Amino acid sequence: MTAQVWPAPLPDGTVPLSGDAAGRVLIIACGALARECLAVIAKNGLSHVDLQCLPAQLHNRPEKIPEAVRAAVRAAKSTYGKVLVGYGDCGTGGQLDKVVAEEGVERIEGAHCYAFYTGIEAFAAEEESELGTFYLTDFLARHFETLVIRPLGLDVYPELRDLYFGHYTRLLHLAQDDDADLDERAHAAADRLGLRLEKRRTGYGLLDDFLRQTQAA
Repeated sequence: MTAQVWPAPLPDGTVPLSGDAAGRVLIIACGALARECLAVIAKNGLSHVDLQCLPAQLHNRPEKIPEAVRAAVRAAKSTYGKVLVGYGDCGTGGQLDKVVAEEGVERIEGAHCYAFYTGIEAFAAEEESELGTFYLTDFLARHFETLVIRPLGLDVYPELRDLYFGHYTRLLHLAQDDDADLDERAHAAADRLGLRLEKRRTGYGLLDDFLRQTQAA
């Protein structure tokens, strides 16, 4: 799967198709954040911001994330005035931060999207309150079957559920939006894993602040 680029709309609603990007900002982000990034860009009128998303499936091979980000950053730096990275550490063991430092760019704060949606300190408190928690974002709720069930083989061997989730006690839906369909999907996911369901309305959390900083770029 190739990366996707969504140019930000201009104030009149049109989309810039080409031209000098020296005064523009590029966000290189995980595909799992695409919908939310676009929502923040639209909400705040960030018409100078473009979004490039790398495949969400990279999370299945987190060791590949740092170099994928490096390649995208290097391809963009000669064109864009500023490049930001919309990834947490995402299981790279600090290797992504090494790439970010070497390439002279900045990434959003947090170990993963659960933390920057919830807030760093709030998420740490949530983790401490119940260690056996499976976290579900809106993106994971939409793609639960393809990103959780099938990769773990639970569609073929449902008896493996207890092996993977026997020590979990709850599924916590970190909801970016109020959406009845997502609520139903979260309920179905919790039932599938045999876990108690809770919901926290996080909104876009630190992602909103991270993208809005480009207004001063």
